[in-house]
Amino acid sequence: MYVPEIEKKSIREIKSYQESRLPELLAYLKEKSVFYAELFSINNINISEIKNLEELTRIPVTTKDDLQKRNDDFLCVDKSEITDFITTSGTMGEPVTFAMTDHDLERLAYNEFISFSCADTTDADIYQLMVTMDKRFMAGLAYFLGLRKLGAGVIRIGPGLQELQFESIYRFSPTGLITVPSFIPKLIEYAEKHDYDYKNSSIKKAVCIGEPIRNTDFSLNTLGKKITEKWDIKLYSTYASTEMGTAFTECSEGIGGHHHPEMIIVEFLDENNEPVKEGEPGEVTITTLGVEGMPLLRFKTGDICYHFTELCTCGRNTMRLGPVIGRKQQMIKFKGTTLYPPAIYDVLNEIEWIENYIIEVYTNNLGTDEILVKAGYKNASQKLEKIIKDHFRARLRVAPEIEFKKPKEIIKLQMPPNTRKPITFIDNRNK
Repeated sequence: MYVPEIEKKSIREIKSYQESRLPELLAYLKEKSVFYAELFSINNINISEIKNLEELTRIPVTTKDDLQKRNDDFLCVDKSEITDFITTSGTMGEPVTFAMTDHDLERLAYNEFISFSCADTTDADIYQLMVTMDKRFMAGLAYFLGLRKLGAGVIRIGPGLQELQFESIYRFSPTGLITVPSFIPKLIEYAEKHDYDYKNSSIKKAVCIGEPIRNTDFSLNTLGKKITEKWDIKLYSTYASTEMGTAFTECSEGIGGHHHPEMIIVEFLDENNEPVKEGEPGEVTITTLGVEGMPLLRFKTGDICYHFTELCTCGRNTMRLGPVIGRKQQMIKFKGTTLYPPAIYDVLNEIEWIENYIIEVYTNNLGTDEILVKAGYKNASQKLEKIIKDHFRARLRVAPEIEFKKPKEIIKLQMPPNTRKPITFIDNRNK
């Protein structure tokens, strides 16, 4: 297992290392970035005066709105230097283009190399990649590059295609899966229906992306339990985004994704852009290190998380990131209760006979939030609707409206044309 030396240093040494790299980043942005040069000028920021991480608060934050409105102004290299064009999924607005140089792709490969190493991966492993590598998607490419750098094997299948997934498992004997975790129960259901002996297959672990598998206390959530109760495999949670080009991945302890301080500086901010204390939820705000094409400074990801600084027994002394509680823009005020979509997903995942679902939020005629759950089930009834609502009241104190649809109809809603990953949340408020 490879652990970068900086991740074994003390917290004080890690902070000092990041501060040593800060002047170079600020100078690069002032010289190369139209957006940040203007930001420094308008706000009378003398970058030579910013010498430590605490002084970063003197610089205004960057938002997704900035990236959407002024995408080209973030580019720091000539277009002739761009090797790969990537776009975000656009789940929180218009997709944003990210341009990557050869250097950035090497950085991306290194990030996944150390992230998979964190998840106990060695060159003896073979992973089945159940994430797309096309459609301008960063994730699949990143995983492939990182595993290649590590020396592990990769089987590029992509999402869905259960029959092909099992054909590849039995033909190539992969040791792990890289997948959105909600696909694993579907894989298990398919195996049981077709008498595949999945429990005695070569699969020993899964690196789970895009969805939480743990509660905030690091216990497995409903989805995580649903997987491990059926299939005795080790689950590793990972959190990443296109904008940061970096991942927080769990080690074998399963107590949060480790920060890679050589890749990004991380802050956790409240709604007034002030730092929160450990033990308080804050919006993950990142500053990229070593990015050439489109580096970001104090970029607010929109994701609300807890962070933890006590030392981990794996040997890394880096900060750890807890599961995403929710996205700031997706916060719902429903009948006096504040909710995030993951809490709704967790309740629905507990109900075995719901095959799939999609959540819609809209504004009612009083100007407040309403929630509609479209649930995939073949034999709906008022009695079943009451059962679902009772589950919600027991867990969240409030119950949304329920609309039953055929599972195939839900699949169409989840995967409209040109979608790269399933949509489970639709925000129609104020539209």
